[in-house]
Amino acid sequence: MRIVLGIGGGIAAYKAALLLRLFTEAGHDVTAVPTEAALAFVGKATWEALSGKPVRTGVFEAVETVNHVRLGHEAELVVVVPATADLLARAAGGHADDLLTNTLLMARCPVLLAPAMHTEMWRHPATQANVALLRERGVTVLDPAVGRLTGPDSGPGRLPEPEEIFAAAMGLVLPAAQADDGAALRSGPLAGRRILVSAGGTREPIDPVRFLGNRSSGKQGAALARAALAAGAEVTFVAAHLDVAPPEGADLVRVDSALELRDAMVERAPDADVIVMAAAVADFRPAEQHASKIKKRDDTADPVITLVRNPDILAELVQRRNAAGRPQLIVGFAAETGDAGASVLDYARDKLERKGCELLVLNEVGTDRVFGRDENSVTILARDGSEPEHAEGSKDEVAAAVIRRVTRELEAQQTPSRVDQ
Repeated sequence: MRIVLGIGGGIAAYKAALLLRLFTEAGHDVTAVPTEAALAFVGKATWEALSGKPVRTGVFEAVETVNHVRLGHEAELVVVVPATADLLARAAGGHADDLLTNTLLMARCPVLLAPAMHTEMWRHPATQANVALLRERGVTVLDPAVGRLTGPDSGPGRLPEPEEIFAAAMGLVLPAAQADDGAALRSGPLAGRRILVSAGGTREPIDPVRFLGNRSSGKQGAALARAALAAGAEVTFVAAHLDVAPPEGADLVRVDSALELRDAMVERAPDADVIVMAAAVADFRPAEQHASKIKKRDDTADPVITLVRNPDILAELVQRRNAAGRPQLIVGFAAETGDAGASVLDYARDKLERKGCELLVLNEVGTDRVFGRDENSVTILARDGSEPEHAEGSKDEVAAAVIRRVTRELEAQQTPSRVDQ
């Protein structure tokens, strides 16, 4: 696929280099088109080395090829990272004062802009009006992430991680390719693989108003689905309660309770090459779900809620896999706390042994750890007893590490993909 990668003049320009690498590793032909301001952050040599092509910024360069027209005509996808406030304004206004804005005017293919700027700039009415206008014209403008910005400030305005942008970009073009050719034209180390990912926290109803739940935001599970998509996999995403948007390009299945999650996973598991059980499943549910709201009255005793165990979905998926003899890799997650009896790692190793999955991703959790945060630190344990692997950083970075480990496990098993079958 012919992709034009535009780079705006912002501190997040360095992440565009990582995105360029993702595109080229997936087999796409990428032309980098930075603005002059972008070259103040990342030099021309970097873009030429990563793309393997000469880099130009002005409309009077390579005039003999009519470059300012040709790039937009030939592009099958245009992605701009980071889309600064100035670049959004120029794109919305139809400016054509450099090669990138000319290309945006000429392009008739899908266009994706990934904004990054300070919070006040993003929230300014002028920027919001520009974004609304671009979206009205059919341009995909991602919402910025929330997190640490340049300097001590944090808030909305952070560039989404490259894996997330990659997945969103592929989501714009793969459905069209699927409609034209009858199959998704995916590439990457997991091309041809089907991955089933669960995410989010289940909610166990007490009555029509109340439920038992947990602190899971679903961020890590969504990041895992994005990383699998970026690696070329076909992803089914079974989502309980999420505080984030589900990943673009995945087949979305919505569930609420643990029993609904169990049914969705069991139904779809036979078609999966890999199962990643990242959902935070409630261990217990109320034995009785009241049909009407439980009333609080002064003349009655406090209500007593009896709990019963929810099914062990991970263990059941392993048991069903083993009984069917399927060549399937299953990854579990453990959100653990240590105590006087054993360490976090001890509890995780015991869980890995009991569940029977091939990999277990350990989170040490607490009220100020993991849940709802943008960063994570995990230990990946393997059933074969190999040395535990540590990964930390943003949840997208952790997800990428987990998917890389999954890829290595599949290669070691030499399981044939569905493309080869």
